[in-house]
Amino acid sequence: MSAGERVIVGLSGGVDSAVAASRLIEAGYRVEALFMKNWEDDDDAEYCAAEDDYRMACEVAATLEIPLHKANFAEDYRQRVFARFLHEYEAGRTPNPDILCNREIKFRSFLDHARALGARWIATGHYARVRHHPDYSELCLAADANKDQTYFLHTLTQEQLRPALFPLGDIPKQEVRERARELGLPNHARKDSTGICFIGERRFRDFLAQYLRAAAGAMQTPEGQVVGQHQGLMFYTLGQRQGLGIGGVDGFAEAPWYVVDKDIRHNRLIVAQDPQHPLLMSPALTTEAVHWIHRPPESGEPLLARLRHRQPLQWCRLGPGDGAGSQVVFDTPQRAATPGQSIAFYREDVCLGGGVIARRNTLAEPAP
Repeated sequence: MSAGERVIVGLSGGVDSAVAASRLIEAGYRVEALFMKNWEDDDDAEYCAAEDDYRMACEVAATLEIPLHKANFAEDYRQRVFARFLHEYEAGRTPNPDILCNREIKFRSFLDHARALGARWIATGHYARVRHHPDYSELCLAADANKDQTYFLHTLTQEQLRPALFPLGDIPKQEVRERARELGLPNHARKDSTGICFIGERRFRDFLAQYLRAAAGAMQTPEGQVVGQHQGLMFYTLGQRQGLGIGGVDGFAEAPWYVVDKDIRHNRLIVAQDPQHPLLMSPALTTEAVHWIHRPPESGEPLLARLRHRQPLQWCRLGPGDGAGSQVVFDTPQRAATPGQSIAFYREDVCLGGGVIARRNTLAEPAP
């Protein structure tokens, strides 16, 4: 790569993408920006800040004196991300739409659009690094371990990674804020966005109930004692503590309750008061087919893994699973390994790829 080449930055209205654009300008690239609208609905204006984001992106582009394009990928998002999101919840699993959005929208629809505009490179404000070798590219951990977002990017292909730049990969978040203030960017103090646009500030349960039919059922202890009623298994996830609505139960201590399992067949939510209950701890799990960004590791090679964003990396080994899947055996049992969520694999600072969790073993029924 070389300075002077054309790059299009995904400009969201947030401070990260704004500073990413400014760093590319400083590096000598010919920088343009693209604002992506990924969700639209007649009733989402109250909850989704897309119009405010676009206005802010316009102000940032004007401050940086770069062109700003706008594209609507809402139909792509509905078909490739949202439909899968609903399907997974309907099946009683807990998907991660951010991972799908990166693969299908930010590094597919956006990439295609940028190429149509004549750009060689695309860039985003993700906290990650990329090493471009002559024949392949590697996705690497960000310098700011607390902000690292490689977990959300582990499904990228070589075709998607080769033209990608991550200008924030080598600096901490605090420096990003400081740089934004120094540049006089209008969003330097803007709060970071959380969650996803189609849910926004509304209650997740209220949103999901618009699309899926919930079936109430019993909350039971692992021993079978009913301690409450759930509103639908799709509204709960493993390890959840808040929002269970279990009051004082005769014979049990005044202590928090946790979701430790889901019995999909009988529509039961299994809860316990032990945050490390054997049903919640997994020494092993099985994935769906694993995606490798470059090439798979050696058989039996010790790897590092992450089951959720910001989780410290965990040692594991991979072996054959059912069909195209893999079995993952951990050195230390993992809490709340959740079917439908993803696991990403690492060798030192390189993210090798990952897969969706299909099933989990627990300490209540350990792997053979």
